[in-house]
Formats: sequence, C-alpha cells, structure tokens
Amino acid sequence: MRAFSLIGECREKSELVRRLVVELTGRSLRVSTIKRVSDAVDLERHGSGTWKHRKAGAEEVMVASASRFALLREMPEDIQEPDVGSLLARMAPVDIVLLDGFRRSSYPKMEVVPSGQDHALLAPNDPMVLAVTSERPVTAPVPHVPLSDIGALGDFVMAHAVAGGAQPD
Repeated sequence: MRAFSLIGECREKSELVRRLVVELTGRSLRVSTIKRVSDAVDLERHGSGTWKHRKAGAEEVMVASASRFALLREMPEDIQEPDVGSLLARMAPVDIVLLDGFRRSSYPKMEVVPSGQDHALLAPNDPMVLAVTSERPVTAPVPHVPLSDIGALGDFVMAHAVAGGAQPD
C-alpha cells in the first residue's frame, strides 16, 4: 500500500484530494484517504448515542450499518498522536492512500497553493515537498504542476508515492 500527502492551508487541498480520488479510481486503482483534522473537531454529533458512549469512558466506539462502519478510538492525553504508518496499518489494503494534510510527516508531499496566498511556501524548508500545485505558476525550488491538470497531478502522485511504513514519521 502506497501513500502520498497533499498539504497546504486551503480549501483547494481537500477538493484536490476529491478530484484525485475520482481520477485514480477512474484508472481502476483502489484508493483510500486519511484526513488530518484539528483536535477541536469532534467526529460525532454532540448528544448522539455513540458520543454518549465515548463520553462515558468507552475506549473505542464503532458505528456500523449495512453499507459502512467507522471506528473511533479515544487517545489518552499522555499518548502521542499516532503516526501515519500506524494509521495506514489499520486500513484495508488498497493501491494508494491519499493523505489530506499531515505536513509534519516524512511521506512525499505536494503543496497546494491557493490563489493570492500571502504566506511563505512550505516547500523550501521541507525536503519531502516534491512539487507545488496552484492555478497559476508559483516560484518554488520544486516543480509546479498546474492545479487544472488532474491527469498530470495523478501521474505525479503515483510516480512519487511510497509504500506505507517505508518512511519514518
């Protein structure tokens, strides 16, 4: 199972992940995603039954239906956040896992640069940022792949993805 991360502080990043899922599944590849979210985001609806189970002290809560399931695990405060390799190990095997975020991981990355960005790129300070993508060309120490060229973006991701667990986190 291979992995590749898309990073950047913008809405375009999650939309690009969605577009890449469509592109890569259209190539008959099996694709999964992991999205990094803030600790402030609660993955359950406040007051739901499983939310109450978790708040009561359950270490894991699973919601399941005939068409999907989700497993939520509470992490003790004294435990470090799981690294990407640990998360990948919990997933069913697929051809590629797209990481939405995880800019601190040591997996290969592409930086998504929003139009009118006014802060410095991450690429110059992270050797794992292998390319940038944006609507217009961006001056960076790595190649630029146009955000509008989903085929080229898919090719780049597949060419640079690495086996899960191959990179230390």
